Amino acid sequence: MRSPLQGGLPPSDAAVLGAVVEIACDESGFSGTNLLHSTAPVITHASVDLVVDEAVTLIAALRSGFRFAPHELKSGRFLRGPGATEALEWFLAALAGRAHVHLIDKEFFLVTRIVDFLLTEPSYAAGTRLAREHRPAARALHEAGRSAGGDWGAFLAAFVDLVRMKRRQPVDQTLRRFFQARDALRRHRLDATADAVLDGLDPSHVRAVVTRLDNDDRSVPPPLEPLLPALAETVLSWSGGQRQVLVTHDEQSALTADRLTRLQRVLANVSAADADRAGEGLPTGVSALAGLVVVDSRDDPRVQVADLLAGVARRMPDIIDDALRQPPPIPAVRP
Repeated sequence: MRSPLQGGLPPSDAAVLGAVVEIACDESGFSGTNLLHSTAPVITHASVDLVVDEAVTLIAALRSGFRFAPHELKSGRFLRGPGATEALEWFLAALAGRAHVHLIDKEFFLVTRIVDFLLTEPSYAAGTRLAREHRPAARALHEAGRSAGGDWGAFLAAFVDLVRMKRRQPVDQTLRRFFQARDALRRHRLDATADAVLDGLDPSHVRAVVTRLDNDDRSVPPPLEPLLPALAETVLSWSGGQRQVLVTHDEQSALTADRLTRLQRVLANVSAADADRAGEGLPTGVSALAGLVVVDSRDDPRVQVADLLAGVARRMPDIIDDALRQPPPIPAVRP
């Protein structure tokens, strides 16, 4: 017997205005807060704009044309099956212009969280193109920090322990460990930008952020949850600042109504650059995220296709070429 589906933010009449594209999404590689000790160094979030009949036809073609049984439509079995190379080429060709993949490097994600949460005011825009002014600092720290060997790993691990919702040690102890790790990393004299990030970590501000997390301040997004910024990037890619996006998503504990409402509000402020590129943008105050409906992937063939694409892309990141990274063409909107 299945448990009732949890989470989501079904669209309201007031939230849906103008052109809307509906997409189905799933992720691969998520390992909870275990971002540093995982066999999957990347997470992929895949989306398709197929309608149900198209997804059913695609899955049926894989099963008949390449002899995949129903239980083999998972990326591991799919890539090990007979004729896997030919099947993958066919699958990607069938999704040309109908799919998008967002890739997250887990280690770099942690670095962006350090910059976005501990140097500035935490926001649901963090980790997305709406906060891109912080990316150069994060990239500099990530590139330089990896040369510091064990001290780099200790710094990232100390950050994870500091902001973990279920902390194993008292806050004073985790704060002290974090700044000890910061100081050990700083002694490497990485480069000017990376050192400036480390120097900018102020104990009083860091403690204030951690206190807000401990007090369940819901205006602060979960620091170790990459699915929310990935979802935001997916929505922004399909929207292009010109149309709203209605998401059908496999059930995920991170996709609570409260978090999605906050993300929806942030996405009402799509960057002016996106709107300029698209021409006539969304009306002021209209969110790119029209709503999100959670489903059981077993019941929705569109989500099954997105799941297969996400799994293949995680195992073979090189397939994520420009065609899958770029948003599909805006004119291809179907009512």
